[in-house]
Amino acid sequence: MCPLFSLFILHMITGATAQLRHGYYSETCPKAKSIVQDVMKVALIQEPWSLASVMRLQFHDCFVNGCDASLLLDDTPTMLGEKLALANINSLRSYEVVDQVKEALEKVCPGVVSCADIIIMVSRDAVSLTGGPYWEVKLGRLDSLTARKEDSDNVMPSPRSNATFLIGLFAKFNLSVKDLVALSGSHSIGKARCFSIIFRLYNQSGSGRPDPAIDPKFRQKLDRLCPLNVDQNITGDLDATTVKFDNQYFRDLVAGRGFLNSDQTLFTFPETREFVKLFSIDQGEFFKAFVKGMIKMGDLTVDQPGEVRKNCRVVNSHSSKFPMHPS
Repeated sequence: MCPLFSLFILHMITGATAQLRHGYYSETCPKAKSIVQDVMKVALIQEPWSLASVMRLQFHDCFVNGCDASLLLDDTPTMLGEKLALANINSLRSYEVVDQVKEALEKVCPGVVSCADIIIMVSRDAVSLTGGPYWEVKLGRLDSLTARKEDSDNVMPSPRSNATFLIGLFAKFNLSVKDLVALSGSHSIGKARCFSIIFRLYNQSGSGRPDPAIDPKFRQKLDRLCPLNVDQNITGDLDATTVKFDNQYFRDLVAGRGFLNSDQTLFTFPETREFVKLFSIDQGEFFKAFVKGMIKMGDLTVDQPGEVRKNCRVVNSHSSKFPMHPS
């Protein structure tokens, strides 16, 4: 990330969230919370892996021009949006779950609940429904009127990132080292692609050798999953309890079984190691820190025009019929 862009982030993304509050829809859409939860429960039954993708939408949205649902906009002839950004393409999934939530809300209280707020709610519910903590979220965000692929490319970290880079990136959003480690625990559920680890297995730091931080037995497992000639869209588990939100992710890092370089570096780097150790032995501390980090990340906003979209994939001026969902 270039220095000028970093200064731009610091100037534009703030914690100025006076309009956000608990109970924002208590009068205009009092059933909003239960509607979202009901759709998420169905999604969990139909496709357990979808909740991991849904949970990470908040990070991928809020770090790019604040929490404004810009991530959800489909490309148009005049706009290349964020879905094709390097951190998102072939990685983020389950946009249709958000579509289903929005459609259910529009039937009960049309034009009221923003897609940006839906991302915050579904991310929370994805955590709680898979065994993690539950927390009350502040709502009242507006949806962006546009999106740009380069905005995501300029901000979102690579799976090759090390702890030094990640600490600096999170600091730009007023997120601490502890926030970084706790929020990385989102990898407690879900999978990642071989594309993200091929370099770790065969050419770490250009050495022509595997990452020495990988436990040898775990490396053998990864070698079988991701040989050099593999389809790099093949996926592997991010931790050993991949459909349960717990602190196994941190126990795996202590044992040298982190899937991504950006995960394992949290244990090999001194400034982050102590938090990894703490969370590996105290799940309650992890849960408290994770909730605090999610709330702080949800407060990221940018002063820009917005609306409440009727369809999360398009701005209202281009909206027509709500898209059909795959059965």
